[in-house]
Amino acid sequence: MSEKFVVIAADKISLSGLTPLMEDDRFEVLVPDGWSDEEMQEALGRAHGLIVRSATKVTRELLEQAPNLKVVGRAGVGVDNIDLPVATELGIPVINAPEGNTVSAAELTMALILTVARKVSWADASVQSGAWARSQFSGMEIRGKTLALVGAGRIGTEVALRAQAFGMETIAYDPYLTEERAGDLGIERVEFADVIARGDVISLHVPLTPQTEGMIAEAELQAMKSTAVLINVARGGVVHESALIAALECDEIAAAALDVYTTEPLLEDSPLRGTKNLLLTPHLGASTSEAQELVASEIAQGVRAALLDGDLSSALNAPAIGGEDLEFLRPLMDLAGRVGRVAGVLGRGGMQQARISVAGLDEEILGPLQAAAMTGVLTPVLGARNVNYVNALHLAKDRGIEISSQLQPLREDYAKYVEIVLETEDQKVRVAGALLGEQHHPRIVQIDGYELSVYPKGCLIILRNNDVPGVIGRVGTLLAAEGLNIAEYIQSREAKGGLALAAVSVDSTVSPAVLEALSEDEDISDARAVYFGG
Repeated sequence: MSEKFVVIAADKISLSGLTPLMEDDRFEVLVPDGWSDEEMQEALGRAHGLIVRSATKVTRELLEQAPNLKVVGRAGVGVDNIDLPVATELGIPVINAPEGNTVSAAELTMALILTVARKVSWADASVQSGAWARSQFSGMEIRGKTLALVGAGRIGTEVALRAQAFGMETIAYDPYLTEERAGDLGIERVEFADVIARGDVISLHVPLTPQTEGMIAEAELQAMKSTAVLINVARGGVVHESALIAALECDEIAAAALDVYTTEPLLEDSPLRGTKNLLLTPHLGASTSEAQELVASEIAQGVRAALLDGDLSSALNAPAIGGEDLEFLRPLMDLAGRVGRVAGVLGRGGMQQARISVAGLDEEILGPLQAAAMTGVLTPVLGARNVNYVNALHLAKDRGIEISSQLQPLREDYAKYVEIVLETEDQKVRVAGALLGEQHHPRIVQIDGYELSVYPKGCLIILRNNDVPGVIGRVGTLLAAEGLNIAEYIQSREAKGGLALAAVSVDSTVSPAVLEALSEDEDISDARAVYFGG
């Protein structure tokens, strides 16, 4: 290629981290320092790549000024400042740098653990004020204590390795952590309730999803040891802040440290400020010079690979598929994703294998449908903002999930049919969906052998219950008491008076407390909620 790729490195990107681009003669790197609007507009008109941090807002207006743009790179993890739907609509992949801040976030977690355990920040404030009150700051050794991780991904496992070096026992709750992987890491894999009950230090490392929002609330805090310490460097909203304040004020737990908040920046009048035994830091997870250089280098390599090789393995939005292909694939990929979400929520234990079967289609559709299906399977735990058509297969491979796909003969009942069989260490889940009519209406048509037909939209409660009188009425009464309107209630049974499976579509989000209340019914053995969005 005779003409160079033009890449704009906006915001304060570490220039040394941009070496993969700056030392490659095929690239021209522009750094808009003090540019006028006209100069920026001219550069955007030539740009093939754009790298930003959080200051630049990548809006429709900006993207439409860059007709040659082939990739947007975010030097960091979050992409709140980038309009992903618009980028996808315009066929512009968006990539980020999820690895670069791993060690910095893990080290901050350890710093908070040690600071709280030895009451360092409070002791410093005391001495700075002129006091010398050693007896007020008796702490605890972390040697021999149990570190309980909620989430054992990149950062969680790095925290575990460091905690083990301090002599801590490490346990973890993570639906995607297999027994083999846990053994390699020296981590005991346990259920969520065990993490809460056994942890001396409980550290959160999960994305913010409907399943994780408020997952540490009043009941969980009450179930913790009175000597427990809670650490959150993951996402604001995972911890119910009012419940945490109450737990600290009445000594239900010993202390906590937060680096992330439901609202950021933290409001001046936030009740978190001044709460006893609570350490607050201003979202410092990636705030090290090393992390900033690493994320700059990571995103520079990603942009380079995207422009030179068309490698979009780290893209956060769907690959650009245009024209007739897009119109044909969109409803099928959407169906596969929705079927995958049901399977992902119902699957328990470390995921080992996923088999995707398709009927009424050509073989070339298998690749895109694999990605769409695994996007659905992984979304309930990883979050919709962290997994997509492009990176789903890569994320699954990293977790040791074996994926296969096959064509089925054309069916008499459904022209377009997608089935996922998800095998975990504990069970096998089978979910199928179909497109109905000329308008391609998606329906979930089978779950674990139970035949049904329900529209996968909004929130779907899936119940396993005894087929006895009164169950449906009690479910309806409980949901009504919680202000939840039922859109559909479909029940399928093996035989009269035997076991049944119900799919209940409701118009709003279902809280964990509602699912727990449903599970407490003597005739209901399991209650799960699947969130589909639109």
